[in-house]
Amino acid sequence: MFFSSKHQDNDKKSASVPKTPDIPKAPGILPAAELPPEQPQQPAQSVSEQQPAEAPVTQAPKFLSATEILDEKDLIEDTTNLPPVPEKTESSAAAGTSTEESSLVSEPLEKPVLDPISVSSESEEKEEASSGLAQQVIEQPKEEPSAPKIDDVWFSDLYFTPEKIAYVRDKKTQFGLKVFEAEDLMDFHKALEEGFQGSSSYSIHYGLSLYRIERIKTVTGIHYTARRMPREVPSVYQLGMPEILVKYLTSLNGATGLILLCGPTGMGKTTTATALLKYFLENEGGFAYTVEDPPEMPLDGLYQAKSGGLGLCKQTEVVNNNWELGLRSALRSKPRYILVGETRTGETASELLRASTSGHLVISTIHANNLEDGLGSLIKYAGASGMNEELAADLLARGILGVIHQKLTGTQKLTPVLSYCFANPNPMEADQMRMVIRDGKINLATLMEAQTAKMIQGKPLFENI
Repeated sequence: MFFSSKHQDNDKKSASVPKTPDIPKAPGILPAAELPPEQPQQPAQSVSEQQPAEAPVTQAPKFLSATEILDEKDLIEDTTNLPPVPEKTESSAAAGTSTEESSLVSEPLEKPVLDPISVSSESEEKEEASSGLAQQVIEQPKEEPSAPKIDDVWFSDLYFTPEKIAYVRDKKTQFGLKVFEAEDLMDFHKALEEGFQGSSSYSIHYGLSLYRIERIKTVTGIHYTARRMPREVPSVYQLGMPEILVKYLTSLNGATGLILLCGPTGMGKTTTATALLKYFLENEGGFAYTVEDPPEMPLDGLYQAKSGGLGLCKQTEVVNNNWELGLRSALRSKPRYILVGETRTGETASELLRASTSGHLVISTIHANNLEDGLGSLIKYAGASGMNEELAADLLARGILGVIHQKLTGTQKLTPVLSYCFANPNPMEADQMRMVIRDGKINLATLMEAQTAKMIQGKPLFENI
């Protein structure tokens, strides 16, 4: 086949120019036809104006396609598909810059990222350690608080049954009980048994307190009732009594006669009587003699009186339930004050009436439901000992200073509920209360209301006193 000279020339040119191989287009690289117009060249700068040349880039970064680019957030969140990070060894460090350059070419430049696997494993270890410590704290058995000792718990009466179970007031209701527990409860029970010496009523010292014990033989065994006495005699102003009543009672420290406190069992009669005697000793001084079975409050000792003198108190205990002998011994001792713990026999009542009319200030208690019952019971007790009741009523009318009925109410805190009636301290003056007692028909309601009204108004109960 024949070609023209023109075709031959073209073949020669193509044979002389080597063919350029096809270069794949990198993403983001535009063809020459689509390149933006060239900017006009800036005039050449002088040597002084020229910027310092930047360091040559040794290796150009590799361009990735859009599908190959990983978002940094995805890289951190998806940690399961990441290969383990190779540890740098001495051999890799000795490889030099060639290894580092190859890694730059093979992998894209990225910001340094903490290894999520190592971070998560470290936090998990801390959480497991803390949770394990917390579990140990929770699983440790808590030590139950030990029961208190008897001295550390305040109560008035404790009931010890034959089954060796103790009960005290629950302080939620007026009469309800609850089981009482103490570390030394059995030691206390042992002290109750050892303190018994034949009499059903006796007292013991245990710990820091004095206890009055009543031993009872029941169908199931021996029952004990232990009444704890205050460790010190309270002030008469701490008894919760009205101030006007306390003021009048304390004004009787120079009088002679009988102050009778009546009420049910366990209503604070003895506490009031001993607090009043303590006041007399601390203010006027003198010698006080007590006859008790058993002694309950710590009165025995020496007192510095505000009057400048001294007060002295001696407590005695009735022997073989012979109250008459104890009172006779008191009268022979010439005391200023006589305290009789409780009037419960005829002999005690008759000796009490004689003592109240022989120049002493006598304080005593008796079980009764009201004022009239208290005075009437005293007369009947004296009559039971062989004394004529008319004589007993006359002695009471001449010797009485006042009668107070006391009852405690409340749950957490006990408050006294009081009724009272007083006779003129001057036995030579006419007095309505003395007249009522002599008549034998004791009714003090009207007189009691009149005296209470005078006290509330601040008026004196009796003239010329």
